Amino acid sequence: MPGSMPAPDERLRAEFNRWAEEGKGEEMERHHLAITEKTVRQMALRPGERILDLGCGAGWATRLMAGLVGEGPEGFGQVVGLDVSDEMIRRARQASRDFDNILFIWGSAHAIPWEENFFDKVLSVESFYYYPDQERVLAELFRVMAPRGRLFILINLYKDNPYSLVWVDKLKVPVHTRSQAEYVALLRRHAFENVEAQQIPDDSPTPDDYLTHSFDSLEDLRAFKRIGALLLTASKPDVRNPAPAYTIY
Repeated sequence: MPGSMPAPDERLRAEFNRWAEEGKGEEMERHHLAITEKTVRQMALRPGERILDLGCGAGWATRLMAGLVGEGPEGFGQVVGLDVSDEMIRRARQASRDFDNILFIWGSAHAIPWEENFFDKVLSVESFYYYPDQERVLAELFRVMAPRGRLFILINLYKDNPYSLVWVDKLKVPVHTRSQAEYVALLRRHAFENVEAQQIPDDSPTPDDYLTHSFDSLEDLRAFKRIGALLLTASKPDVRNPAPAYTIY
């Protein structure tokens, strides 16, 4: 394991390494594909764009986007997947060997290991509520996004969907929930523009014999899906972050 992480990130790493070993990273595609496909359509990805998949897990959304930004008139697009779990990254790399335009890196959302003003678009699917310092993460995203870059945060654990809050006590790591209004205010406070929020219903079928361990009843699961996930979208202004100063010895 290269380097070390602050204690909160290390706790996330340990838990999501366990998830990876249990195959839950791949399982997330089945649970979240419907709402993610709706979000990716709104992203209007184009060949040549540079994309960050924040909290990429096993890389299924990374691969979905990589197929849309490949070679075109504007060049050869790239998708970078970042995750706090090194085991998720290992599995994502293994499953993505047929892609030439994907790079997976292990690291923290609180200190994104990438240069300033780079990414045209950022997608985060079902990871933002895990970050202990959401303010710091938004500052990092602002730093690595290109001027006029677009941000898309998709989460289905938030205060306005009361059925989702059953997970707060069931998850083995702390989660940090906000309301739609609180998230909008947070993004604006970090200088993002064109901040909008919408709910993305999950219209995938739920069979009558489906067994759920996350909800008290099948009807609660269906109500959760009807309310849907929260999609936050925003833009970085037409400004460039200065590169860090270097000392020459």
